[in-house]
Amino acid sequence: MSEVAVSPVPMPAKRRVAQLVMLALAVVIVMVAYANVGLAVDGKIPAGMLAYGLGLGGLMLAAYLVLAKFAPWADPLILPLVTLINGLGLVMIYRLEAAKMGGASAANQIMWTGLGVVMFSITLIVLRDHRMLQRLTYTAGAVGLVLLAIPAVLPSSLSEVQGAKIWIRLGGFSIQPGEFAKLALVVFFAGYLVAKRDVLALAGRRLLFIDLPRARDLGPVLVTWGFSLLVLVFEKDLGTSLLIFGTFIAMLYIATQRTSWVLIGILLFVGGAFVAGQIFDHVGARFDVWGDPTNPVYYGNDPICEQKPAGSPMCGKSYQIMQGLFGFGAGGILGTGLGQGNPQLIPLSFSDFIFAATGEELGLTGLMALIMMYALLVERGLRTSLAARDPFSKLLAGGLSFILAWQVFIIVGGVTNLIPLTGLVTPFMSQGGSALLANWILIALLVRMSDAARRPPPQAIQNEGLTQVFQR
Repeated sequence: MSEVAVSPVPMPAKRRVAQLVMLALAVVIVMVAYANVGLAVDGKIPAGMLAYGLGLGGLMLAAYLVLAKFAPWADPLILPLVTLINGLGLVMIYRLEAAKMGGASAANQIMWTGLGVVMFSITLIVLRDHRMLQRLTYTAGAVGLVLLAIPAVLPSSLSEVQGAKIWIRLGGFSIQPGEFAKLALVVFFAGYLVAKRDVLALAGRRLLFIDLPRARDLGPVLVTWGFSLLVLVFEKDLGTSLLIFGTFIAMLYIATQRTSWVLIGILLFVGGAFVAGQIFDHVGARFDVWGDPTNPVYYGNDPICEQKPAGSPMCGKSYQIMQGLFGFGAGGILGTGLGQGNPQLIPLSFSDFIFAATGEELGLTGLMALIMMYALLVERGLRTSLAARDPFSKLLAGGLSFILAWQVFIIVGGVTNLIPLTGLVTPFMSQGGSALLANWILIALLVRMSDAARRPPPQAIQNEGLTQVFQR
């Protein structure tokens, strides 16, 4: 048998240039927004604008060079979109810091952004073939469960912040392990569903034009549901509970194409959350505020009310959501303008409520543009899932894309009072290191799978039997 030599398929030069131009445009937009904040707050362009722009541009250029070297066929829109969203988050945190918003630190967020780019690069360099993750299916599941369980078993002094036990705090260092657990669990869900999808797709009885699954196949859903409720009860974290269970149901639907799984999942979670709300005060308070945010709700010692008179309408569990809604109203259609609103009046506007702070200064128009950027990022991930050549890649890309979209829906729905408020943060925008690092790793995984899905097949040249032409 003759040997076959494989020649590499080069990356089109025009495509690389287009990606670099989009990346540069994203950095320019961020710098214009940064200058706008300085002019509005201090009447002059910030003194460190040049260094800030060069730093951000250098970080993204480094990410681009790593991507061009190790994933040249990846979707060219993903990195510029993430750069723009992350950069706008940096601008809003800088604006809140300028407004003397305690806890907001643009310098810290820039540092975490740099570390996020480093994690992005390391993931692309080390993980040359994402399919190797399928061999770590159950290891990833175990790691995800351990990371989620650690805060629950730690003392409250080491794990609880503002009522939620989701942290590991040692000295001046803190990390939120659940942000990394979600990635490990998506890998586990993808590997498990590839192995079990034929069984889970079997239909049982038919009810109202829907084929219900067999009772014996409900085990995985019930186990995941039970675990999500344990997170809700013991860690007081409605957001992570909803995120995990919703992601599993979505991936189960992708694997089996059975609508019945979605309906069962919705009924289970709504029923479990309702029962938990009746039993546990911290869960019930979320639903009470959601039902009537204009009525202050008090449960025990409320830190928001420590400096305010008892019974004041400007405190209680509903204070934060009402301030966010007032911010949306003040912003209107076009917003007050960067640096010209009062987002510092919204508690935790640099983390949980940065979407509301952005809405006040950029208005509904700016928020719709931001949501469209998230939607386009998710669409590129789903396109990768459709183009993937093996079931594991399809499920993993679909799961990672869904978990990003699900986070955005949960936080936007919470701050607009569409759904009960949760503890999730806006991806790439909210201040915090754990979420930013985890989301940059998520993007690296999508980039790796996009490169594999879009790369043309190698061009084979047979050594033997070729016609050689000689010229005199």
